[in-house]
Amino acid sequence: MTPALIEWIGMIAAVLTTFAWLPQATQTIRTRKTRDVSLTTQAMLFVGILLWLAYGIMLGSLPLIASNIVTIFLVGAILMIKLRNIEADSKPE
Repeated sequence: MTPALIEWIGMIAAVLTTFAWLPQATQTIRTRKTRDVSLTTQAMLFVGILLWLAYGIMLGSLPLIASNIVTIFLVGAILMIKLRNIEADSKPE
């Protein structure tokens, strides 16, 4: 496999996995509802994305760097709203 093909595979994977978070982030930002969003999952994902970003920077990999910068904002927005809603989410509907 050529290095160019490997880079393209990485870019396509990065676009798909990054923008998979767009609908959830859009809905969460629009509705501010986070009752069904797991705080633990979002926090672990946020830290994992930060580590992937660091890894991408160390490798100099544009697909890793670009996708993780975008994803950190999407997941970070969901996490911030979830943290603001902790008390409200614990109350019964």
